Amino acid sequence: MNNRSAGSIPYSMLYQVNRAATHLLLTVLLLLAITPQSQAQLGISRSKGQQLLDGIVVKVDNQIVLRSDVENIYAQEVARAEGKLLPPDLKCKILQSLVLNKLMLAKAETDSVTVTDQQVNNELDRRMAYFIQQIGSEKKLEEMYNKPVKALKDDLRPQIQEQLVQQKMQETITGKVSVTPKEVSAYFNRVPKDSLPYYSTEVEVGQIVIPAQVNEKAKQATIAKLNDIRAQILAGADFATLAKKHSEDPGSAAEGGYLGFFKRRELVPEYEAAALKLEPGQLSPVVQSQFGFHLIQFIERKGDSYSTRHILLKPATGSADASEAGKKLARIRRQILADSISFAKAAKEHSSDKSSSGNGGLFANRQDGGSRLPLDKLDPAIFFTIDTMKVGHITPPLPYRTDDGKEAMRIIWLKSNTPPHQANLQEDYQKIAAAALAEKRNKALDNWFLKNRGSVYLEIAPEYAQCKVLDVEE
Repeated sequence: MNNRSAGSIPYSMLYQVNRAATHLLLTVLLLLAITPQSQAQLGISRSKGQQLLDGIVVKVDNQIVLRSDVENIYAQEVARAEGKLLPPDLKCKILQSLVLNKLMLAKAETDSVTVTDQQVNNELDRRMAYFIQQIGSEKKLEEMYNKPVKALKDDLRPQIQEQLVQQKMQETITGKVSVTPKEVSAYFNRVPKDSLPYYSTEVEVGQIVIPAQVNEKAKQATIAKLNDIRAQILAGADFATLAKKHSEDPGSAAEGGYLGFFKRRELVPEYEAAALKLEPGQLSPVVQSQFGFHLIQFIERKGDSYSTRHILLKPATGSADASEAGKKLARIRRQILADSISFAKAAKEHSSDKSSSGNGGLFANRQDGGSRLPLDKLDPAIFFTIDTMKVGHITPPLPYRTDDGKEAMRIIWLKSNTPPHQANLQEDYQKIAAAALAEKRNKALDNWFLKNRGSVYLEIAPEYAQCKVLDVEE
C-alpha cells in the first residue's frame, strides 16, 4: 500500500513510523479493551453530544474493522504530533494498514496459520508486566481500570492472539527478505541530501553483570518454607490456593500456579527434568533453577506436550552477598585493563545479562539492531555514569538491580562516543540498512497484497468510501 512503501520518504521518517507502531502496541492495546465505564474512571471524557466510537467500517471476509479501531489510533497519532500538522489522509492510511492486517488474518484462517495458547499467555504476561512497571504496581493497575489483572488479561487475549497470528503471517511473507550492501547504498543515494537526518550524540556502552549470591541461610529458609507448603498439600490443602497466596511467579500465581502446556526443551532443564519424572497429581521435591526454588505438581500429558503448576519462592539476598560479585568483577576489570582478556569475551563468559552478553556486552539499539545509542535516550543510571567517562574507560564494580528485581553488581564500559553529524554510510550503515530492509519488506507485503486482495470479500462503510484501501503502488 502506498502508505507503507518508502518511495522517496527519507529513512528517518521510516523510523518514526516504526516507533509509532511499537508505541501503539504498548499504549493503545490496553485502551481498546477498556469499557466505557472504566474509560470515564480514567478521565477519558467526551464532549457533550459526542457519540461512542462504535460500528463496523470494514469487513474482510469474517474479519471486521471498527470505527473505534481507526479513531483510537488516530487519537494517539494526534497526541504524538504535539500540534504538528498531520497528513490529511491519515485516517485512510490507518484504515489501509488495518485492512492489510485483517486480510492477513483471513488468509491465516484459510491457511491454518495459528499460534499456541502458551505463546499468547507468554505475550500477555510480558505486556502486563510492562503496564505494571509503567504504572507502579499491580494494585495500582487494578485500581486504575477497576478490574483484577486476570480480567484485564481476558479482555486483551483476543487482540493479543490476533496480533501474534498477524506477526506469524507477516514473517512467512517477509522473513526471507534481505538486503545487500549494494542495495543499501542505492537506497541511501535515493534520499535527497537535504532530507538526510541529523543525528545527536551517540554512544556504545557495554556492561558485565554478576548477580549477588544467595547466602546459605536464606537458601535453607526458602527450602524449608516450600517443604512446609508441600506438607500442607499432601495433608489435603489445595495447591492452587497456596500458589495464589505464596508463589512469587507473577505470570502464574494468579492462575493458581498453572503454567499451561509446554513441549520438551521449552522450560529450563532443571524444571523439566523434575516435572517429567512425575505422574499426574504427583508433587516434586523442592527444585532449584535460575529463577529460584520450585514446588511442581504434574497435571497431564497431551501428545508430546505436558502441563504443570508450580509455586516459586525466591530467597532474599543481603548486601553482604553482593561483595563476592564485586570482587569477581574487580578481577575481571583488571584482566581487561591488562589486555589479558577482551571485554567482549569476558562478557560472554561471565555476564548474567543475556540480552547483552552475546553482543560483546554492548547494549543493543532496538530500532536498527546496532550498538550505537542516542545519548539522550539512555537509561538515566547509564547516562549519569558515563557522563564524565572517557572513551575506553571501565567503571569499578557498581551496585545494580536487574529487571526482575535481583541484587547484582556490574561494570560499565564506554566503547565509543560519536559526535552529532548528518547521516552518512560510513557511520550510520546499520540504520540505513534497517531502513532499506524495511522498504524491501514493505514491497514484499505490497506484492502479497496484490496477489491476494481479490481472494476475499471486502465491504467498506460509506464514510470511508474515498479511501482506496485496495490500491498499492505498482
